[in-house]
Amino acid sequence: MRAVTFDFWGTLFRDRDGDLRHDIRTAALAEAAGAAPEDASRALREVMAEFFRRHLADARTLTPRDAVTMAGELLGREVPEDRVPALAECFATVILRHPPVPVEGALDAVRAAAARYPVGVISDTGISPGSSLRVLLEREGFTPHLRRLTFSDEMGVAKPHADMFTRTAEALGVDPSDILHLGDLEPTDIAGIHGVGGKGGLFTGVNDAYAGRTSAEHEFAGWAGFTAWLG
Repeated sequence: MRAVTFDFWGTLFRDRDGDLRHDIRTAALAEAAGAAPEDASRALREVMAEFFRRHLADARTLTPRDAVTMAGELLGREVPEDRVPALAECFATVILRHPPVPVEGALDAVRAAAARYPVGVISDTGISPGSSLRVLLEREGFTPHLRRLTFSDEMGVAKPHADMFTRTAEALGVDPSDILHLGDLEPTDIAGIHGVGGKGGLFTGVNDAYAGRTSAEHEFAGWAGFTAWLG
């Protein structure tokens, strides 16, 4: 191990206020498209399901502007072109007003890893893009310890695609096989790092769906355990 990388969602941050963000996006979509709020809400949930399907099927991340276009198609009401940029911006940045929160001990874990190795974040995104997640990492004090931030919407591919890991390794100055990647999802985080010859650490402190049945070399139920192991 010559470098450490972390996932964002379910690893460094846990979600909060997701329903509130959905309601704000719904109201903005309904107003822009001239649709009933219940129809806008249903369309947005279908959009999120399609985001997830394409992520798994194509290792591809869609963007907030994609979400606007898809929602309009589902509503049968094309959003006026002059309203699209503001609506996409609302979709992308509402997370900055109603953010997720750092997982307990996450900053300590990143700080401890950075004292020994180059450290990065490798994260898939969705309707909240990498540009917004960068702001959250900065706000919560993670950024000074991170040498590389890799987000799927900026890369054009998503985990487990090899480019997410190889490009990060290049930026950290190591071979992909030298990375320990920590994340909560077996099909993306663990399969992705194994696909480039690196080691996986399954984090189960937020999402324990794969606890006890992972192919990862390590499993951590909390960041205190990782920090102790690292020391």
